[in-house]
Amino acid sequence: MIKWQDHIASDPDVMFGKPCFTGTRIPVELILEKMAYGRSVQEILDGYPKLTLESIQAAHLYALDAVRNDIIYSDKP
Repeated sequence: MIKWQDHIASDPDVMFGKPCFTGTRIPVELILEKMAYGRSVQEILDGYPKLTLESIQAAHLYALDAVRNDIIYSDKP
């Protein structure tokens, strides 16, 4: 079973602390956005050779965990 924590990390010195794939400066948010707009997994893997299929699965699991744990971001003060 894949654990997203093995593939995704947040470091304040990398991309201002945004969650990125371990060992890269590729934000998870970027990959999730590309998939949401219809990019195929293969297109993403071709465009980002440091990522693997497990990286993509980890991104999905990360998003699932965020929603499951009721992480809510509000633009209201």
